[in-house]
Amino acid sequence: MDESRIVIRPATEADRASVQAILADTFETTWRPHLTSAAIEDYLSAGRGDRYVGEHWPAFWVAEMDGKPAGFVHWDGDFIEAVHVSSNHLRRGIGSRLLDHAERAIAAAGFAEARLESDDFNRRSHAVYLTRGYVEKDRYPDDEWNSGFTTLLFAKPLG
Repeated sequence: MDESRIVIRPATEADRASVQAILADTFETTWRPHLTSAAIEDYLSAGRGDRYVGEHWPAFWVAEMDGKPAGFVHWDGDFIEAVHVSSNHLRRGIGSRLLDHAERAIAAAGFAEARLESDDFNRRSHAVYLTRGYVEKDRYPDDEWNSGFTTLLFAKPLG
Protein backbone atom coordinates (compact mmCIF):
# COMPACT_ATOMS: atom_id res chain seq x y z
CA MET A 1 0.00 0.00 0.00
CA ASP A 2 1.27 3.42 -0.93
CA GLU A 3 0.48 5.37 2.24
CA SER A 4 1.66 8.56 0.52
CA ARG A 5 -1.78 8.57 -1.16
CA ILE A 6 -3.37 9.16 2.28
CA VAL A 7 -3.78 12.76 3.39
CA ILE A 8 -4.93 13.58 6.93
CA ARG A 9 -6.62 16.98 7.20
CA PRO A 10 -9.23 18.81 9.25
CA ALA A 11 -12.81 18.13 8.21
CA THR A 12 -14.67 20.85 6.36
CA GLU A 13 -18.37 21.54 5.96
CA ALA A 14 -18.09 19.97 2.51
CA ASP A 15 -17.04 16.65 4.13
CA ARG A 16 -20.20 16.22 6.18
CA ALA A 17 -22.06 14.02 3.68
CA SER A 18 -18.97 11.84 3.10
CA VAL A 19 -18.35 11.46 6.83
CA GLN A 20 -22.02 10.57 7.39
CA ALA A 21 -21.71 7.94 4.63
CA ILE A 22 -18.56 6.48 6.26
CA LEU A 23 -20.33 6.29 9.61
CA ALA A 24 -23.40 4.68 8.00
CA ASP A 25 -21.13 2.15 6.26
CA THR A 26 -19.35 1.18 9.47
CA PHE A 27 -22.70 0.95 11.27
CA GLU A 28 -23.96 -1.50 8.63
CA THR A 29 -20.78 -3.59 8.37
CA THR A 30 -19.49 -3.58 11.95
CA TRP A 31 -22.30 -2.80 14.36
CA ARG A 32 -25.62 -3.86 12.86
CA PRO A 33 -24.81 -7.60 12.70
CA HIS A 34 -24.36 -7.61 16.49
CA LEU A 35 -27.19 -5.32 17.61
CA THR A 36 -30.67 -6.24 18.74
CA SER A 37 -33.54 -5.22 16.48
CA ALA A 38 -34.63 -2.64 19.06
CA ALA A 39 -31.15 -1.07 19.16
CA ILE A 40 -31.03 -0.89 15.36
CA GLU A 41 -34.45 0.76 15.24
CA ASP A 42 -33.46 3.23 17.96
CA TYR A 43 -30.22 4.18 16.20
CA LEU A 44 -31.86 4.66 12.82
CA SER A 45 -35.09 6.34 13.93
CA ALA A 46 -33.25 8.79 16.19
CA GLY A 47 -30.74 9.61 13.44
CA ARG A 48 -27.94 9.11 15.96
CA GLY A 49 -25.16 8.88 13.37
CA ASP A 50 -26.21 12.01 11.51
CA ARG A 51 -26.72 13.86 14.79
CA TYR A 52 -23.23 12.85 15.98
CA VAL A 53 -21.67 14.14 12.77
CA GLY A 54 -23.75 17.31 12.88
CA GLU A 55 -22.68 18.11 16.43
CA HIS A 56 -19.00 17.18 16.22
CA TRP A 57 -17.76 17.40 12.61
CA PRO A 58 -15.66 20.54 13.23
CA ALA A 59 -13.46 18.44 15.56
CA PHE A 60 -13.04 15.59 13.03
CA TRP A 61 -9.92 14.88 11.04
CA VAL A 62 -10.48 13.20 7.68
CA ALA A 63 -8.30 10.66 5.92
CA GLU A 64 -8.49 11.41 2.24
CA MET A 65 -7.36 8.87 -0.32
CA ASP A 66 -7.12 9.78 -3.98
CA GLY A 67 -8.96 13.01 -3.21
CA LYS A 68 -11.95 11.44 -1.43
CA PRO A 69 -12.70 10.96 2.29
CA ALA A 70 -12.05 7.35 3.29
CA GLY A 71 -12.11 7.61 7.08
CA PHE A 72 -12.15 9.97 10.03
CA VAL A 73 -11.07 10.30 13.65
CA HIS A 74 -12.48 12.36 16.50
CA TRP A 75 -10.94 12.88 19.93
CA ASP A 76 -11.65 15.05 22.93
CA GLY A 77 -8.84 15.61 25.42
CA ASP A 78 -7.07 12.26 25.79
CA PHE A 79 -10.07 10.19 24.66
CA ILE A 80 -10.45 8.98 21.08
CA GLU A 81 -14.20 9.14 20.57
CA ALA A 82 -14.33 7.57 17.10
CA VAL A 83 -12.16 6.04 14.40
CA HIS A 84 -14.03 4.96 11.29
CA VAL A 85 -12.73 3.72 7.95
CA SER A 86 -15.08 2.89 5.09
CA SER A 87 -15.32 -0.84 4.46
CA ASN A 88 -13.93 -0.52 0.93
CA HIS A 89 -10.77 1.15 2.30
CA LEU A 90 -9.91 -1.31 5.08
CA ARG A 91 -6.37 -2.73 5.32
CA ARG A 92 -4.81 0.21 3.49
CA GLY A 93 -3.19 1.91 6.48
CA ILE A 94 -5.88 4.55 6.85
CA GLY A 95 -6.89 3.63 10.39
CA SER A 96 -3.26 3.55 11.48
CA ARG A 97 -2.61 6.96 9.98
CA LEU A 98 -5.70 8.37 11.72
CA LEU A 99 -4.64 6.89 15.07
CA ASP A 100 -1.07 8.17 14.57
CA HIS A 101 -2.42 11.66 14.00
CA ALA A 102 -4.74 11.57 17.02
CA GLU A 103 -2.04 10.16 19.30
CA ARG A 104 0.46 12.86 18.26
CA ALA A 105 -2.12 15.60 18.86
CA ILE A 106 -3.10 14.14 22.25
CA ALA A 107 0.57 13.97 23.29
CA ALA A 108 1.19 17.52 22.02
CA ALA A 109 -1.72 18.68 24.21
CA GLY A 110 0.21 17.37 27.22
CA PHE A 111 -1.61 14.12 27.91
CA ALA A 112 0.42 11.12 29.05
CA GLU A 113 -1.84 8.55 27.43
CA ALA A 114 -4.52 8.07 24.79
CA ARG A 115 -7.69 6.21 25.71
CA LEU A 116 -10.47 4.64 23.66
CA GLU A 117 -13.27 2.12 23.98
CA SER A 118 -14.38 -0.86 21.94
CA ASP A 119 -17.14 -3.35 22.55
CA ASP A 120 -16.40 -7.01 23.20
CA PHE A 121 -17.61 -8.30 19.82
CA ASN A 122 -15.20 -6.10 17.83
CA ARG A 123 -12.16 -8.36 18.07
CA ARG A 124 -10.64 -7.00 14.85
CA SER A 125 -10.28 -3.56 16.42
CA HIS A 126 -8.92 -5.08 19.65
CA ALA A 127 -6.13 -6.75 17.69
CA VAL A 128 -5.23 -3.44 16.03
CA TYR A 129 -5.18 -1.57 19.34
CA LEU A 130 -3.09 -4.23 21.10
CA THR A 131 -0.59 -4.27 18.22
CA ARG A 132 -0.30 -0.48 18.51
CA GLY A 133 0.59 -0.64 22.21
CA TYR A 134 -2.82 -0.16 23.80
CA VAL A 135 -3.53 -2.15 26.96
CA GLU A 136 -6.94 -3.17 28.23
CA LYS A 137 -7.59 -1.20 31.42
CA ASP A 138 -11.20 -1.94 32.30
CA ARG A 139 -14.45 -3.68 31.30
CA TYR A 140 -17.96 -2.50 32.03
CA PRO A 141 -21.50 -2.97 30.71
CA ASP A 142 -22.23 -1.03 27.54
CA ASP A 143 -25.24 1.14 28.23
CA GLU A 144 -25.26 2.87 24.84
CA TRP A 145 -26.50 0.05 22.60
CA ASN A 146 -28.76 -1.88 24.98
CA SER A 147 -27.61 -5.11 23.35
CA GLY A 148 -25.81 -6.88 26.19
CA PHE A 149 -22.30 -5.83 25.16
CA THR A 150 -19.34 -5.33 27.41
CA THR A 151 -17.24 -2.23 26.73
CA LEU A 152 -13.46 -2.56 26.93
CA LEU A 153 -11.41 0.50 27.84
CA PHE A 154 -7.96 0.62 26.23
CA ALA A 155 -5.12 3.03 27.04
CA LYS A 156 -1.74 3.67 25.44
CA PRO A 157 1.12 5.53 27.07
CA LEU A 158 2.35 8.38 24.88
CA GLY A 159 5.80 9.89 24.77
